[in-house]
Order: sequence, then structure tokens, then C-alpha cells
Amino acid sequence: MTVRNALRLGINVDHVATIRNARGGEHPDPVRAAEIAVAAGADGITAHLREDRRHIRDADIDRLRAEIDLPLNFEMAATREMVDIALRVKPHAVCLVPERREERTTEGGLDAAGQLAHLVPLVRELNAARIRVSLFIAADRQQIDAALALGAPVVELHTGTYCEAFHEGPEVFERERARIEDAARYGAKFGIEIHAGHGLNYDTVKPIAAIPEIRELNIGHFLIGEAVFVGLDQSIRTMRALMDEARSAVGEPA
Repeated sequence: MTVRNALRLGINVDHVATIRNARGGEHPDPVRAAEIAVAAGADGITAHLREDRRHIRDADIDRLRAEIDLPLNFEMAATREMVDIALRVKPHAVCLVPERREERTTEGGLDAAGQLAHLVPLVRELNAARIRVSLFIAADRQQIDAALALGAPVVELHTGTYCEAFHEGPEVFERERARIEDAARYGAKFGIEIHAGHGLNYDTVKPIAAIPEIRELNIGHFLIGEAVFVGLDQSIRTMRALMDEARSAVGEPA
């Protein structure tokens, strides 16, 4: 099916590595998961190399870059260590995310507005290396203004609060969806490419996929969990179909 204003799907393979690391050894292999994602219709692969290496390892990043013929989106904290790794690996893109050792996963967006002085030289260095820089931020106009000031060509809007609102009733859910839509339109107006992700599942993906300004969704944890029951290929194909169904009902962004 050809979908107007097609929406890309990036598959995050972090939690395949989480399962592997729970016992040690090499199984299950996140690179094998990426290969399955390619066959199932993914448009890119996302992996987050954390400071404590709790799931993805340095060797995983090297193999994903070498063995997978799709763009690699390298999620990373805005630190000297991670910038040096990105400059060595040369992924298609890096997504700068907040990171704290005590959190189970990345919670909330990067405070780009509050960290401009720290981020300016790092973003400049990555841009100079022709690595596409994305900022993982809350759906907030102030944060998008910061992305503009930094010269980041992409932002990824944090959808975690929106997904949690699914269980809080239709009014709260719609308010959070509208907040993401407003941020997407605002950023796109200034030429920023808009992505979104965090917590998306079969119940929550379609309203986000129907926002025409959003060009890419990055989804991982839910799909890896669903794969326990139906297999990774099927979980990705179902998500892809829901995204395409939602997208086919909308036109190009204004």
C-alpha cells in the first residue's frame, strides 16, 4: 500500500539487549532483532548506548552500523564520551536524550532550553561531522525554540505523558494529543523535522500517526514485549499497518 505523506518507523532494539544482559552471554542478539525489523518493514534502527551499558553495548553499536543496511539512530547522553563514540561510529543520526543512572528508562525530555551553553559545542561538532542531530524533548514551544537556536535539524517529541493519559479518560488523552500536535506544527513551521516516541503501543499510536507534521515514530519496548506472544516480525507488521492506516486518512501538512 502506498501511503501519502508516509510515516517512517524506527525500531528500538535496546530491550532485546536487556533480556540478553539479564543472564549474560550473547542471546538474544539485538542485531538479529534489527535484521527481523528490516524484513518486517522498519525504516530505521534505534539503539541507546547508556553510560552504564545496562542494555546496548559498544560492540552492538559497531555491529548495527556495519551489518544493518538501514539508518542507525544512535540515542545518547550529551557527554564527551558519547560524542566521541558518535564521531567514531558515524551513525546516520544521533538523538540527544537526558540520562540518569537511577532511572529505568529515559523519562521526560531533554531540557535543551536550560542547557544551551552545554549543548552548543556538542551539537556544532556533530553537525560538522555531518551526523544528523535530534533532540528528545517535551512537546513544548520553548524547547523547540532551543532546538532552533542550537541548529538541530530534528526534534523527537516525548509521547510518554500522552500514552499514560490513555488511562485517564478521553478529555485528558485528547489534551495531551493536542499538545503534541501543537508542538509538531510549531516546529515544522520553522523547518524542523518532527519525530515522536516513548511508550507508544497499538492503542495510542494512531492519533499520533495521524498528525501530518510528524515524519517518524521510534518504538521499542512495547514491540519487544509483544514479540514474546506473537513474534517480533508480527508485532512490527501490526504496528506498521496501524500507522499506515492512520496516515492514509490525512493529507500533506499545511
